[in-house]
Amino acid sequence: MSRSIGTRRLGAAAVVAALALAGCTGPDPTPGEGDPATGASPPPRNEAEPGRAAVRDPRPSDLVLPTGDEGLAEPVPVDSPDQPNLLMITLDDAAWGDMVHMPRLQELLVDEGVTLRGALAPNPICVPARSSLMTGQHSHNHGTWNTTEEAGHGLGALDESETLAVWLQEAGYDTFFLGKYPNGYEDGTVVPPGWTGWRGLVDPTTYNFVRPTVSVDGVEQRFETYSTTLLSEQSEEMLRDPARAEDPWYMWLNYVAPHHGGPDAPDDPAVLYPDDPDPVKTTTPAPRDVDTFADLALPDTPNMFEEDVSDKVLVRPTQRTVPADRRAQMTEAHQQRIESLQSVDRALGRTIETLEETGQLDETYVVLTSDNGYTLGAHNLEGKLWYFREMVGVPMYVRGPGLDAGTTSTAPVTNVDWAPTFAALAGARPTAEVDGVDVLPWIGSDAERRVVPIEAYPVKRGRKRLYRGVVVGPWTYVQNRAGRAEVYYREVDEWELESIAGDPRYADQVARLKKLVRRTSSCAGEQCPSTYYR
Repeated sequence: MSRSIGTRRLGAAAVVAALALAGCTGPDPTPGEGDPATGASPPPRNEAEPGRAAVRDPRPSDLVLPTGDEGLAEPVPVDSPDQPNLLMITLDDAAWGDMVHMPRLQELLVDEGVTLRGALAPNPICVPARSSLMTGQHSHNHGTWNTTEEAGHGLGALDESETLAVWLQEAGYDTFFLGKYPNGYEDGTVVPPGWTGWRGLVDPTTYNFVRPTVSVDGVEQRFETYSTTLLSEQSEEMLRDPARAEDPWYMWLNYVAPHHGGPDAPDDPAVLYPDDPDPVKTTTPAPRDVDTFADLALPDTPNMFEEDVSDKVLVRPTQRTVPADRRAQMTEAHQQRIESLQSVDRALGRTIETLEETGQLDETYVVLTSDNGYTLGAHNLEGKLWYFREMVGVPMYVRGPGLDAGTTSTAPVTNVDWAPTFAALAGARPTAEVDGVDVLPWIGSDAERRVVPIEAYPVKRGRKRLYRGVVVGPWTYVQNRAGRAEVYYREVDEWELESIAGDPRYADQVARLKKLVRRTSSCAGEQCPSTYYR
């Protein structure tokens, strides 16, 4: 590589002392309610009881945000190459707990990179989350609120001419896409704007792990290669092309695992396994990985299959009791999810090895994350979408020049932030207003808090939010459109077992959080919170 090293970056957010949150104004949108398809809420009898929360009394240090300039975090400059290579690797529905079962990830990203423990998906479901990665905007601004076109705000609502790939091309980058595009990519003859090389999985075969159809630069081709292996091979071919040494490049590599999926043909014994549970949805591991985690149990955390859910007032499924047979099915689904990630782990190893062998690794930033988190059993839930930490929290790692290997960062980083971060690294100019911030100067800082708006919408019907809220360090506040709220303070309640929404001891903090929601839930551009606090 001949491109020079030499940009010492603080980023725009680093030179702004504080964001005036009072400026995040606008209409006060109607929050949503509890059923992900219809918006139906749980029965009123489950309203939180004042004084119920079994948590300690608040202390003077239990502030939502620190006061005064002494509470502001200090950015740390990063020496980055001039127009470095940028590699984004995304998983589908992966959770933090899944990562411990990926040994190459532990070696190549945990030991050689930075683990971003404060990572969040502000709208924790696939299409909105992926659109945020593309645009640097919250879903209430980029318009893809849901996963289906029937809901009126799926992929069709996204302006694909205003994305990171377009900005990077204008800055002189070669851009490559491989894998799962946001749901709704059905015409493989269409290549979205901004891509130098295109290998997009074509619906409805996106979730067919064994016989996917891929749009190869606008020509549909059917493969009979396991999806993860196919994408890994195609990405390696692109990375080994001698042309990669000529111009900087950006690659977005989207694996489908561990999302549920399988073959199209239900009568094909070569790809279906007799232990697949029904009705719990499962993924399809590579043949070599089948049953390699057959003895793995579900996580044994205090919030698994929670019994006392009288404080849970927003999400109807929390109220159910999960019987033993369903738990056994969820265990099998969990095992297959981890098995499917083994092929991704091997692919990650091959990718890093390829970058090293071709002399590109030292000038490449590698980010690995998931579109959203996932749970099988926490608070009696299955899946994603909701505001509990298992779902709104996402695994996220970054390695690259100027970053300290083997470290952990508490700085809040969201999938809204990577488009503006990559644009800043590349010297590219976003052609649309972005809501996220350049996070690189904050990754090595003392930052622990930032106001992050969160939201979600009905999956199938309705355009009013299921909930809106904020995550501020250890605090989570959410409310539905009827005004009911849940509030969790993980400093005293790590597993979010007790909502303190009605606890008079925490009334001041709850009121402060509620004000932050009103000020930020419709934010756009510079109105969105960018201040980092200790």
